[in-house]
Amino acid sequence: MSRSRIASHASSAVLAAACTLAGPATAPAAPSTEAMHSEALDYVALGDSYSAGVGAGSYFTSASDCLRSGRAYPVLWAAAHAPASFSFTACNGARTSDVMSSQLGPLSPRTDLVSITVGGSDSGFSSVMATCVLPGTKACFSAVTKARTFMDGTLPGNLDRLYSAIRGKAPAAHVVVLGYPHIYQLHGTCSGGLADTERSALNAAVDQLNRVIAKRAVDHGFTFADPRAAFAGHEICSSTPWLHSVDWLDLTESYHPTAPGQSQGYLPLLTGAA
Repeated sequence: MSRSRIASHASSAVLAAACTLAGPATAPAAPSTEAMHSEALDYVALGDSYSAGVGAGSYFTSASDCLRSGRAYPVLWAAAHAPASFSFTACNGARTSDVMSSQLGPLSPRTDLVSITVGGSDSGFSSVMATCVLPGTKACFSAVTKARTFMDGTLPGNLDRLYSAIRGKAPAAHVVVLGYPHIYQLHGTCSGGLADTERSALNAAVDQLNRVIAKRAVDHGFTFADPRAAFAGHEICSSTPWLHSVDWLDLTESYHPTAPGQSQGYLPLLTGAA
């Protein structure tokens, strides 16, 4: 369901600055330890649509099918911390195999920081949601069960191969693996749509997905950052959601974080974990 979007001139400028900034033109007389660390830091942002910023708008025209946003948390982090280099290869719909085949090029022994969200596309997130928004609960529960079986059986090996490849290419990097938020607030403000039993089943699947990702991340020596608490009270059906509900005119952005979800949900997680 990928499609081209035209980014604003301002967003393109943000990315260009984030990718090339190497510190202030005139160095301060006594730079802080944090400033010196930022100047020396090489940052690579990998992953799927949640890292690319699908749903946040302001998409870059380069690699438009990936829907990389100037409001995505990796771009916001880079703009705030001015790393020596910033490579943003996250892409809409990316699975672990896609990350391995097309996103790891910028990694090197010089890489200091890597961030990534991945695993949702492997588990069929889009197809599960497409099934569950249709009338009837049986097909939804069946799709969720199939996804959870995949999470337990196949996903751990997929993650192991990817995490090993990241470590092999960037042996000194601090790797932050970010998870996924709950999709729905139960007993919330939604007047229609899915029944709470379906919403609960989807949230439980997210819990399982995060458990699998966290276990593999920790076993590889990576840091896992859990967004469920950060998004609590901001799920779909809350009064101030940070996730898009289904939009039949814009299915690609459905069930993805809004710009506030990126800046207030994911960005503080990466900042705290980095």
